[in-house]
Amino acid sequence: MDIKKLARLKRKRRVRKKISGTSEKPRLTVFRSAKHIYAQIIDDSIGNTITSASSIDKSVKNTQKFDSKLDEAMFIGKLVGQKALEKGIKKIVFDRNGYLYHGRVKAVSSGAREAGLKF
Repeated sequence: MDIKKLARLKRKRRVRKKISGTSEKPRLTVFRSAKHIYAQIIDDSIGNTITSASSIDKSVKNTQKFDSKLDEAMFIGKLVGQKALEKGIKKIVFDRNGYLYHGRVKAVSSGAREAGLKF
């Protein structure tokens, strides 16, 4: 494995020791690859994904072209936030999944906040 990936996984384990999603406050987790970004809201008490959104969804690809990956990440955050509000979720715990809190990861969280989720 790559040294950078190992370092991220080490950070991920350290963060996940402290946070977990419950039925009242599920966990919003973010995964980013070189091309795409994925976000999902998870209830760790039963191990289910409540809702998710990603840049590879057909609904996202067909809506519009984005100027940058940052704009796309912001849109994904808004989309997952809207889906969560439709399911009655207002408060969440943010899991940055070992990534630094800037760039696309920060854009997803600010998009979710704009949609109305409380962190």
